[in-house]
Amino acid sequence: MPFIPHTETDVREMLAAIGARSIDELFDEIPAELRCGRLNEVPEGLPEMSVARLMRERARRDAPLLNFIGAGAYEHHIPAAVWEITTRGEFYSAYTPYQAEASQGTLQVLYEFQSMMAALTGMDVSNASLYDGASALGEALLMAVRCNTRSTSRTVLMPAAVHPFYREAAHTIGHAQGVAQLGLVYCAGRGDTPVEPLKKHEGQEICALVIQQPNFFGVLEDVDALTDWAHKNGALVVAVVNPVSLALLKPPGEWGTRGADIVVGEGQPLGSPLASGGPYFGFLCTRNEFVRQMPGRLAGRTVDQDGKPGYTLTLQAREQHIRRSKATSNICTNQGLLVTAATIHLSLLGPDGLARVATACMANLRKLREALGDVPGVSGVFAGAHFHEAVLTLGTPVAPVLEALAADGILGGFDLSRHYPELGHALLVCATETRTDEDIQRYAQSLRVALSSTGRRVRRR
Repeated sequence: MPFIPHTETDVREMLAAIGARSIDELFDEIPAELRCGRLNEVPEGLPEMSVARLMRERARRDAPLLNFIGAGAYEHHIPAAVWEITTRGEFYSAYTPYQAEASQGTLQVLYEFQSMMAALTGMDVSNASLYDGASALGEALLMAVRCNTRSTSRTVLMPAAVHPFYREAAHTIGHAQGVAQLGLVYCAGRGDTPVEPLKKHEGQEICALVIQQPNFFGVLEDVDALTDWAHKNGALVVAVVNPVSLALLKPPGEWGTRGADIVVGEGQPLGSPLASGGPYFGFLCTRNEFVRQMPGRLAGRTVDQDGKPGYTLTLQAREQHIRRSKATSNICTNQGLLVTAATIHLSLLGPDGLARVATACMANLRKLREALGDVPGVSGVFAGAHFHEAVLTLGTPVAPVLEALAADGILGGFDLSRHYPELGHALLVCATETRTDEDIQRYAQSLRVALSSTGRRVRRR
């Protein structure tokens, strides 16, 4: 809040009106042992002018770094118009409505967002967002359990090539409700999830198969074969997708013979900046037959008695609106402001613009893999087609190399050693349309120096 209007007199009058002697008395139900007491490390207050100067000085220290990290959050160009419109008062102050009195403008934004996401994924219907991509996967697995009436199983086949944070979030959300993840290996040579090992699960009770496209390594999966195997064996298909990639890749609604059943993903690439982890938003799309098991809200279009178009919330299966036992989710808000930004972003780019972004991402990744592959000690891990990301091995521990790169102003990628120790000293790198040839060459040169210096330190030990 840029300005707090209450004077000390205002505060005294408000306290007197409610019969409290002090602000502390408003919180007297909190036990004393749970209160933090004085904040001794917080400095004394400063005048407004001094605070503004201090913040400018701190901001100057935060120099921008050249970014080659992806791993689920991507640096894309965001047209200036996106947030100029999103932060207008009409949107900014009313971005999270879920009651019937929501404005027609806000409802129309949600409807347009749903329409674009359904078209992008090739599915029948989309909800009006979830918290983020990881929690959307957790919600999708609970939804799959409810929707798969052919099976009583709560076991989900989860490839190791699915984003590890997504797997962890889905476990946190689902394990207390009996949803069990059964891991699937990835191919050591290609980095994808092969169909052959799935044969040992034929005849078993499986609720759903998760397919991420592209997967966490940036590798493209054989989605048609995986989808058809799942459906042949009575399992639903839960797709995890990058929305930008769908401008070029086959939409999940067309995977295999019948298409995916539930599609989720992270909406951050559509107009949300990198912001220390959020806020972002998740999306979820599905078939018409499963719409009543879909978490979140659904905005619909209708006409009034005069034949004029109007918008309304047509489905909101939350515990606030229906019996708790019938609720599909207990989520208590949607990420409406980010959805507004995504709707504007997609509207400005259009199908051709989004395809150009995706094409530039693939071209820059190819240049990055070639440039870094020429650095001594660096080699690629997985062959085949990639989108956004690729895995490299360095021949030396990744963490000190990333520290050296950061000291040179470069965020060099995501260290895979914690989540995939079997890959050795592996690094996940990313290039979007925002990277130039000069950026890539600078990274290659800095990596060459970093590997040389860290290698010498390792040999001395």
